[in-house]
Amino acid sequence: MIIEHENSEKININTFQNDLISWFKREQRDLPWRKDQDPYKVWVSEIMLQQTRVDTVIPYFNRFIEWFPTIDDLADANEDKVLKAWEGLGYYSRVRNLQSAVKEVREKYNGEVPNTPKEISELKGVGPYTAGAILSIAYGIPEPAVDGNVMRVLSRILSIWDDIAKPSSRKIFEQAVRDLISHDDPSAFNQALMELGALICTPTSPSCLLCPVREHCQAFFEGVQEELPVKTKKTKTRNVQLAAAVLTNSEGKFLIHKRPASGLLANLWELPNVELHHNLQNEREEVVSLFTQELQLNAHLERIIGQIEHVFSHLIWNIKVYTGTLPDDFIEKEDWKLVSSEERDEYAFPVSYQKIFQMYKNSQEE
Repeated sequence: MIIEHENSEKININTFQNDLISWFKREQRDLPWRKDQDPYKVWVSEIMLQQTRVDTVIPYFNRFIEWFPTIDDLADANEDKVLKAWEGLGYYSRVRNLQSAVKEVREKYNGEVPNTPKEISELKGVGPYTAGAILSIAYGIPEPAVDGNVMRVLSRILSIWDDIAKPSSRKIFEQAVRDLISHDDPSAFNQALMELGALICTPTSPSCLLCPVREHCQAFFEGVQEELPVKTKKTKTRNVQLAAAVLTNSEGKFLIHKRPASGLLANLWELPNVELHHNLQNEREEVVSLFTQELQLNAHLERIIGQIEHVFSHLIWNIKVYTGTLPDDFIEKEDWKLVSSEERDEYAFPVSYQKIFQMYKNSQEE
């Protein structure tokens, strides 16, 4: 069978599939979620791999499956423990949606991950890519799983010049996968496309001479592999200036605060902090004043121990870090707790605050 994409030479699909899949079976990385084709494990791995590198995900995946080996375990788990398991991976709405969705799978589908595009796509947090990945990898159903990796690979192989940053382009690539995918082994085919993008057909300096499907690649023939894919630049990120404080009471306990239940880093814990909207003349006094007005905290600030920068996809936090003390009459509330160093480990904090605790620890040892 032969496919002809707009602006491309003809591709022999059978040869393409064979070249790609045989390379994958020979060269694939030994990854823990590839040990079996359990739909739950495939699902967890795909959610973790969104916006996160494979090397980073491996220990998180192993720990997550150790803590929550089945759909029932995750459905029954306390949310704080789930967030703790995810601590450091970022994009915490991913794991909240995952837990909501596995509860739905237990209630509606008797704990079996559904195997139809319609049913699986209705689960919370399961977009077209995740649905395609689970259906093809776990169930052997020839559905496309198109992410940035796959779009990059196919834009080069088929010489597709549509802007991959535009949502409308996804349909073009999904159709291309439908035309190319192996119906005998859709699992290996989709994983091979992903693996090719990760190891060979990289964003810059692709290793074309090592590519198993180089003979099928239009961009290589035309010498334009470095120009593809076409991708418009993201909008500029916003800089936010914050002041945070490591506040302790006379027993050496730390004050921590639970973030709101919705929005950025929802339900994670943090240190007391305020946003600084302009350059301050006497910053320490101004920060104390903001703590009083915005947080109703009567704190004594001592010194600045450093600054942390944390980059999100749409904004950058620049956090000045103070140390300080709390009065002994401070009263805990539901979202304000005093915890010891040991107790602190039970709470999930964003990466920026983990860095601050480390900075504080280092400052105490100096």
